[in-house]
Amino acid sequence: MRDVMASIEGEYRRYRGVGDGVLRQLSDADLLTRAGGNGNSIAMLVAHMSGNLASRFSEFLNSDGEKPWRDREGEFAVRDVTRDEVMQSWNHGWGVLFDALAGLTDADLARTVTIRGTPMSVVEALHRSLSHASYHVGQMVVIGRLCRGAEWSWLSIPPGGSAAYNQDPKFERATAHAAGLAEQSNERTT
Repeated sequence: MRDVMASIEGEYRRYRGVGDGVLRQLSDADLLTRAGGNGNSIAMLVAHMSGNLASRFSEFLNSDGEKPWRDREGEFAVRDVTRDEVMQSWNHGWGVLFDALAGLTDADLARTVTIRGTPMSVVEALHRSLSHASYHVGQMVVIGRLCRGAEWSWLSIPPGGSAAYNQDPKFERATAHAAGLAEQSNERTT
């Protein structure tokens, strides 16, 4: 059975979709813009998220989630990267995650994994990771909005749109939200 796992995976897909929506709207220069002048850029956040997801979910059930090959400090290094490099990193991290999730069932949620030598249940590790992903995707949204200003295309209910949305709340489920973001993207690129 995969009821709980499908729900968790759906939420990851929701945040992946929001992040995709941010990345589609930004110029190459925007990806390198640092929040507040010396904060993280979206490129840094993508490198960090990718490193985290790849480390946590490579051999998820069988090895510590903090792999010796991960360079967490390097994920936040200031560097020039291309859009292609940012997108490769983004896609890699999410790919490792979704490959690992595909093999999990609800019965696996009670199993134990370790992160930095600390044992925790699979469900705890997944909730921790999902919170981490949503936190950083939220940062991406804020930086993206600052970069785009009035040209920003809303990825959630736009200001003044609550009443209309409440008449047709079609994106309350994560999978529907992710599909709606993909549809919006296709409309903008065609």
